[in-house]
Amino acid sequence: MSDTTFYYIIGGLAAILAVLLFNSYKEKRYRDEVRRQFGHSDQDALLDSKREEVRDGQGVLNQGMMHHQHSQAAADEALFDVEPDTVNKIQAAVEQDAVVFDVVNPTAEFEPEATEPVENEAQPVASAPKSIKDLAVPGIKNVLSAANKSEAGLLLDLQDLTRMELPWFDNRVDYMAYVSLREARELHTMPRLSNRHHFRVVGCTMDGRFQLAEPIPSVYYQGFVMGLQCISRKGLAAREDLTQFAEQVRQFASQMGAGVAVANADAFMQVAEPMDELCVRVDQTIAIHLVSRESVSGREIKAALESLKFELDAGIFWYRDVHGKNLFNAVNLDSTPFIAAALDDQAYRGFSMLYDLTKVPAGEKTFNQFMDLVVKLSSHLGLDLVDDQLNELSTQWLKDIRSYVVERQDEMLSVDIEPGSELAERLFS
Repeated sequence: MSDTTFYYIIGGLAAILAVLLFNSYKEKRYRDEVRRQFGHSDQDALLDSKREEVRDGQGVLNQGMMHHQHSQAAADEALFDVEPDTVNKIQAAVEQDAVVFDVVNPTAEFEPEATEPVENEAQPVASAPKSIKDLAVPGIKNVLSAANKSEAGLLLDLQDLTRMELPWFDNRVDYMAYVSLREARELHTMPRLSNRHHFRVVGCTMDGRFQLAEPIPSVYYQGFVMGLQCISRKGLAAREDLTQFAEQVRQFASQMGAGVAVANADAFMQVAEPMDELCVRVDQTIAIHLVSRESVSGREIKAALESLKFELDAGIFWYRDVHGKNLFNAVNLDSTPFIAAALDDQAYRGFSMLYDLTKVPAGEKTFNQFMDLVVKLSSHLGLDLVDDQLNELSTQWLKDIRSYVVERQDEMLSVDIEPGSELAERLFS
């Protein structure tokens, strides 16, 4: 080998080494920048960053990284167009006592055939509760009128029942009906009130306590409060669903020889429709993909996730809070479940981290925690953070997503829907 050839080889190797070192430097700079913005293993993410102002919802997303789950999303409208008037619509409808009740008292005879509903003048119900999380269950003795109870022959006064605030219901979401018995009775079977939407039946026992009704022998009820959940990821219930529910309740009341009050459907929809519009807009899941340039073993993924306290359950790795509530999750890139028995011997392209903003506590802190976990996993496994087209995510995009999450959660809080609460779980189930 001549000296010239030798120098050419050395020069080529040096050039290759320089390219490798430059690429490594670029990757390290990117990861350091992400870590600087969103935290790292020994500090909380973004705790030292200035809180950004709530944005108008425009132009936050990049290449389909947010998944909309609510069935009522309008395909013809921009995903992030915010209708600021929606909250005002909800509040105005509630403040105007929009939900009224049609009260029906069957005759003293208990035969269904002899019972003819008599529509009384609609009476306004008290304003719907803004939130169900802090409501106390009132004792029935505190709300009953002895005179009305005696005159109507009912154990519970229907008008008083319509004004009660019970923690199982929200008048903006649940289409309500109330049943008062003439004599205490057992509940032998649960009434079938809908085959399309979830409903609840709450009973008032003889000691004046309200509880979820169950057909238990020797448990006698004075009356029932029933609610049809009209807003969920199935979409807003149709008027026909409300009509069917009301008819089923009336049939149940007739069989029990009871009086019944059913919410006015038109008035209820004045509140429910803007509430559903808001739910459509905020029902978003953030997806961040962690992808290997070649492949990563399932054993490594499992070890990395479990080291950060993720637990595999039903094919998904879940991150839970101290109370065991699910917060974030990691799923396979191809949406197939992670199988515990196959993880050790299988290679993967990567996985996706999901953040359902309706299901986790509101605020930057929770999203920062999510991003901190993402960055730790990315760094530990040597994975890139990419969008659906495998383009690397910029730190600016990640900061915009954080702002978007805060904005949507603030919008929920403005109508007293606390992200991660029981009401949120119902609305976004």
